Amino acid sequence: MDISFRQVRSFLTIARVKSFTRAAMILNVTQPALTMQIRRLEEALGVTLFDRDTRSVELTRVGRDLLPAFERTLQDFDTALASAQDIASQARGVVRLAALPSVAAGVLPDAILRFRDKRPNVVFDLKDVIAGQVLSLVQSEEVDFGVMGGTVKALDVETVFEALDRLHVVYPKGHRIGRLKTITPASLAEFPLVLTRRDTSVRAIVDAGFNAAGLMPSVICEAIYMMTAVGMVRAGLGVTILPGSAREIRAEPSLLSKPIDDPAFTRPVSLIKRAGRTLPPLSASFLEHLSHCLSAALAQA
Repeated sequence: MDISFRQVRSFLTIARVKSFTRAAMILNVTQPALTMQIRRLEEALGVTLFDRDTRSVELTRVGRDLLPAFERTLQDFDTALASAQDIASQARGVVRLAALPSVAAGVLPDAILRFRDKRPNVVFDLKDVIAGQVLSLVQSEEVDFGVMGGTVKALDVETVFEALDRLHVVYPKGHRIGRLKTITPASLAEFPLVLTRRDTSVRAIVDAGFNAAGLMPSVICEAIYMMTAVGMVRAGLGVTILPGSAREIRAEPSLLSKPIDDPAFTRPVSLIKRAGRTLPPLSASFLEHLSHCLSAALAQA
C-alpha cells in the first residue's frame, strides 16, 4: 500500500474546510492535483473517503472513521519532523556523556555553562564514573562519548582527543614534603600514601610509575573518590597523588600541592567515542568544545 503524508495532509485539509477549492488554496496546489491525490489515496485504501457534488463535500462513514487515526499519524509525523529539525539545527536536544569524576567536577561544569550560553535548550545526561565504566558505556553506546584517563586500546573505540595531565602530590601546609625542591618517586616513597583504588585511572599511572622506578611505596589507605583521599590527607594520615587538573586539589585551603617531576607520573586524558558511529550534531559540537576546554585546563595544571 503506497500512501504518502502529502495525501494524508490533503485528506485532513479537505475534511476540515469541506471544499476542494479552499483546500487547494491552503495547500498551494492546483485543484486537479489535489483531486488526483485524493483519488490515489482512495485507490490505495480501496474505499471512498468523500461524498461530493457541485455544492458540497462531506466525509463518508469510512472517512469519518479514519479521520482520528490520520490526524494522530500526521501529528506524530509533524512532531518527529520538528524534532529532527531541532536536532539538525542544534536548537535543542540531549548530550549523553560519561566522564571521570575529576573531569565531571572540574572542567566539565564550566564547559557546559559556556556551551549553554548559546544553546539554552540543550540538556546533559552525565554519568560520572571511573575509567573502566566510561569505556564500557561508550562501547555499549549508552552514551555518545566519554572522557577517561589512560590510553585506550580497544578496537571498537576511537580516541578523538588526548592530552596529558601531570600528577601532583597533595599535602598539608607545613608538611616536610613541601620543603623539597623537586618531587620524585623516591621522595614520595618516603611518606605514607593515601591513594585512589586500583581500578581507577590515577592509581594505574601511580603504580606504573613506582614500578618503573623500582620502588614499593607505603599505601595506608585506598579510596574510590579523590575527595575522600583529600579528607584523609586533611586528617593527617599521609599525602596523596592526584591529577593537577582535579578541583579536589584546591578544595581544601589547608592543603597544598606540587607537580611530580617524573614523566611517568602523567595521566593521559582521552575523549573517546564508539568507532564507526556518527555522533548527533549536538554531541559532536560539545565534544569539540570540550576538547578545547580540556586542552586549556590541562595546559595550566
